[in-house]
This record gives sequence, structure tokens and C-alpha cells, in this order.
Amino acid sequence: MSSTAPLPGSTGRAITKLMIANRGEIVVRIARTAHRLGISTVGVFSEPDADAMHADAVDVAVALGGSTPAESYLRADEVIEIALRHGCDALHPGYGFFAENADVAERVVAAGLIWVGPTADQIRTLGNKVAAKRLAIESDVPTAPLFEIVAGSAGAVKIPAGIPMPALVKAAAGGGGRGMRVVRRADELADAVAAGSREAASSFGDGTVFIEPFIDRARHVEVQIIGDAYGNVVHLGERECSIQRRNQKIIEESPSAGITPETREAICDGAVALARSVGYQGAGTVEFLVDEVGSVDSINFLEVNTRLQVEHPVTEAVTGVDLVELQLRVAAGEVLPLKQQSVIAQGHAIEVRLVAEDPVAGWLPSTGTITAFDLDGGGDLVRVDTGFRRGAVVSPDYDSLLAKVIAHEATRAEAAAKLSRALRAAEVAGVTTNLAALAEILGESDFLAARTLTSYLVEHPEVVAAMGPSGDDRVALLLAAVFATERSARRTDAVTSFAPSGWRNLWTQGQREVWSAVGSEWTDPVEYTVCGDAADVRLGPWPQPDEDGVIADDERRRVAIRLLSVTDERLAIEVDGVRRVVQIQIDSTGGLEKVRTRSAAGALAWELQSQFVDRREEAEGGGPVCPLPGTVTAVSVVAGDHVEPGALLMVVEAMKMEHKITAARASTVAEVHFKVGSRVDQGDLLVSFATTTDE
Repeated sequence: MSSTAPLPGSTGRAITKLMIANRGEIVVRIARTAHRLGISTVGVFSEPDADAMHADAVDVAVALGGSTPAESYLRADEVIEIALRHGCDALHPGYGFFAENADVAERVVAAGLIWVGPTADQIRTLGNKVAAKRLAIESDVPTAPLFEIVAGSAGAVKIPAGIPMPALVKAAAGGGGRGMRVVRRADELADAVAAGSREAASSFGDGTVFIEPFIDRARHVEVQIIGDAYGNVVHLGERECSIQRRNQKIIEESPSAGITPETREAICDGAVALARSVGYQGAGTVEFLVDEVGSVDSINFLEVNTRLQVEHPVTEAVTGVDLVELQLRVAAGEVLPLKQQSVIAQGHAIEVRLVAEDPVAGWLPSTGTITAFDLDGGGDLVRVDTGFRRGAVVSPDYDSLLAKVIAHEATRAEAAAKLSRALRAAEVAGVTTNLAALAEILGESDFLAARTLTSYLVEHPEVVAAMGPSGDDRVALLLAAVFATERSARRTDAVTSFAPSGWRNLWTQGQREVWSAVGSEWTDPVEYTVCGDAADVRLGPWPQPDEDGVIADDERRRVAIRLLSVTDERLAIEVDGVRRVVQIQIDSTGGLEKVRTRSAAGALAWELQSQFVDRREEAEGGGPVCPLPGTVTAVSVVAGDHVEPGALLMVVEAMKMEHKITAARASTVAEVHFKVGSRVDQGDLLVSFATTTDE
């Protein structure tokens, strides 16, 4: 029931300067809206984030020192003191860090600042899953039964009898899947409760767990709510966030394409009823699970997130509402400017989370320096929320989220197609990401049919293993790398009998190279013969002679290549009559060629491998051998030198081209067998490595 009298917690004060107590893309996002509203901003940064994008997005950024969250962003007293020192009226916690910390919310208010979020009491009540579940039941929110764990004597626990299987053990505090256990047999329940409690205690300082029925094939659907200090609460529709790894979301969309109209009405009405029961102020999300078909009978209330969600942009896209603006207005004591009947969803929006993780390696986080970061493949057709840019360092101390990319279209299919194209044209290098997997999901048949359950990634390992462009798209990128470096190598050649592009007019013998896509275990052997602006290419391992020295039929794939146009940054390359434009960037440092390639089909980084490694290299005295007759033009090592993988050992000129001989592994040079000017034959051992022994 709404009124004109403010509820407890209302401030009625204007916000003119805002402390954004967070890092990364959410700081950039909040600052954008604050500045549009004429609000000045203050931010903070840790030592690793001194050059971070979020530090530039605010008007004033203050150094916190330290590297880990505990040493920096979680220093509540220091952050509050900085806000006061710089004349802030309010503090926005973003998400994570302080966002659902009732104690910090109280300290912010006690310091005379406005807390942009629900009250401390609301955070405490709804932040505990058991308390929230009880409240949901009392408010007639559709949900499954709650089975509480009763503590007994001497640390023992009493588990209620008759719990239906499968069941889910959950931590009462915290989130992110910690303390959660799926149980399929009753005799496994006690162990699951004990293990979940230990993990919850370690993660949140509270080992309380409870049990509820587990929906085996479920959809994760959540409702966006916002309330003011006058009792007004509206919902802004629902989002589906079922595609998850480690119980954490990577794709979100609005509206859900997998629930019935009755289910939509039930969860939205239930979310509003629950929020009104506590006089909820600010933005929040009420989360539910429903079964595979999205039926109303299967609805199970999960929890309330008392903050802005990572996936809020899809709701903004379909409703046209700026949720951060509403947060700031409500926090300043304004009446919510929305009525439920004015909230109309239009079209469909999909968001993907680009994370610095390796899907193939079990989603292990990846750290390092970002060497390429271009997510504008769709131009202004997609929204990109990020706190990273080229040159930024991905630290092991913080969340792996790099960016969110959002597409909004009239239909779900159109949104997926637009987003897929943007991702395939994007390029991120320097860290391993899930970019290829995201692009693959958006074109997968079950996804397009809205068969998106929480088990999606387990049931579709092929999308997790996606490595980017395949088929002829991959071939075009590979050969663009091959011929871009061939042209680059000819740049300073004094011989004039070459085509204008830099290619040889005629080669009577094929050039052999082995390339690998960075981040992939696969290698791509290539043999090519050039004539003018055309080339005959064979792909695959070159044929080997049998015991009698006879080479069997060549079963490699044969393709015809034409180089249509060349610049320093792009190639127009024709593969078997099909033309593609490929952007290129060459890095020749470190002894091996590295080339980043990118087309409308996607991006791959390639590395030229040393194919001059003797198969006996692992044996005593092994080392690289010469691939074909030539002349030594440079020697980079002497006996006794220690070399790392990829280190340049020697340069051999053959067929008017320099071939870099590199170390395949860390070794110590025992002997260099040739000097500059020496003629060498195919198979000659060029450098011997010392025998390694265990001491």
C-alpha cells in the first residue's frame, strides 16, 4: 500500500556528490548515470588498479593501497572517511564487496551519508535464506517446502525425516554456490549437510544450512523489483539466467522464453508481495527455480539479492528504464516515478558475461595483461559494459568478469544473431576467455529453441570446448597468418624478382611451416608453393616414407589461394574461390612469428612453431636439424648458453628466405656445429644440447 509519508530510512536529501565504493565495470556504469544527472563522483582504487578504467571514469579517484580486497576495497572505515573528506552525500556499493553488508550500511548512515540500497534491517532479513524463505511462505509467495536443520547436543544436527529426493543442501548465508550440495540418496544426506556446513562456515562465517527439494531440470528465473520509502513497489519483469558454470551465471535474458504466462504472473506478483511485506527500498532481485516446462506448479522461491544485479542491463533494455537512476532517486527520498501499469517490456534482450576463464580447463581463472580488447564488433548495435581496456592487468585478487555485452532486438532470434555476430567479430588477447564458447552457445540449436536449463553446459560440452572459427573460416585465418608473415619477411629483401605483393614469382619446391592457434593444443602443418599472386596449399601432416623409403599417396587437403589485396593491417584472401577479408597484426619478437587474425567469423591468434626439431631431441645430444639445404646467415648462441623455449639459435637462408631455428625447450647449448657462411644440408644437426641429469 503506497502513501505520501516516508517510511523509516528515508533521507529526503539531494545527492550532489556520490562515492562509488567498488571497482571495474559497475563503477563505470554507475558513474555514467550519475554524471548524466549532474552528480559528481568519487572512486577508490587499489595498487593493481592504479591505471584501471574505473579510476578514470570518476571525477576523483583516491588510492586505497593494498592489493587484495581485504587490503583495499573492503576497508569500510577508510572508504567512508574518504567519502566524507571529499564532500560526498551518498555511497553506492555497486555489487559485491559492501553491497549486501548490513553492518557497513549502518556505518555509512551513522557517518551521515546516504546508503544507496535497502536498509540494514532489510538486508539482514532478506539476506538470510532461511529467514527469507519463512517470510516468502508467510507472504504467499509460491515456493517449495523448507526443511530446517536443528542443532543438537555436542555439535550434532537433527535432520528432518521424510525429505523427498533429490534434495538440495544450501547455506543460509552468502551465495555463489558455496555450501551447496545436491543429494540424490537419503543415506548421503548427513554427509552432504556436514560438508555444506563446513564450507559455509569457512566462506561466510556462518555454518547454518537448510534443505529444500531439488528440481533436476530447472530454469533459474528472477524478478527485478524496486521500491521507495513511501511503500511503493513495482516489478520490471523477469530475467532468465539458467546457463551457469559453478552455479554462477554467464548468459542472461529478458523476458524468459521458457515459462508460461501463468508462471510469469505468479512470480512477479509474489516478488512484489514479498518486497512490500518488509517495506523494501531500492533495487533488488527475487530469484526462483521452475521446472523444465516453466509450469506454475513447480515454482520454488530461492532468495532475494538486496542489490543491483550484474545482469540488470537486459531489464533496462526491454523496459527503457535506467535502474541506477531509480536507485539514486529513491535513495534521495523521491517518490518512485513508476507505476506498475507503465512498465511495458518491448522486444528481447540477451547479455553474455565475458570472463577471464578457460572453459576447456574446467573454467579455471586466467590472469595476465590484456594485449587486445575490442568488443565493438557490432559497432553501436550492442551495449558493452566493461572496466577493462588494452594494457589492463587481470589480477588473481578480483572477480574474473571482464565485460558484459548486451543485444536488444524485436525478437529473441534477432537478439541472439546480433550478439553472436558481435562476439565473433570481437578480439580479446593476453588472457584466456570464454569468448568462443559464448559465440558458440548463441548459435546452438537448443539455445535457439529456448531449451536453456541449469544443466545446459553439462549437456552441451561441445560449446564449452569451442575454440573459435572452424572449417574454411579457420583455414582463411590460418593462411592469412602464413602469407602475411611471408610478405613481411620479404619486405627488406634486396632481390627484385618478386611480385609487387612481395610473393615469389615462382617456387619449384613447397615451403613447409607448422602453426598453432594460441590456447589450442592443435597444430596446423602447411605446405605451399607460390606463383605470382596465387599459391597451391596443402594442409595436414606431410607424408612420411615407409620402411622402404616409399611415400604413400598424399591425402592432405589441397586448396587454391589468391591474395587479392594487401596492406599492413589486412588481407583480402581467396580460398577455393571464396573471398574473405582478414585483419592482421604481426609480432616477430622472441624468435617466433605470432600473428593475430580476425574476420567476420571470429578471431584467432597464431604462433609459428619450430618445425626443425630433431625427433631424437629428447635423447642425449639431441637438437634441431636443418630442414633443407641452405646457408647459415646468423648464429645467436655459443656453447654454455642457457636458452628458454622459443629462443633464437640460428638463422638459415634457403630458397631466398630466412628460417629461424629456435629452441623447443629450456636447454643448455653443448655445441654449435656451424658458423655464419657455412653450407648446411637437410638433416644436419645444427646445435647440440647438453644432457640433463637428475642430481
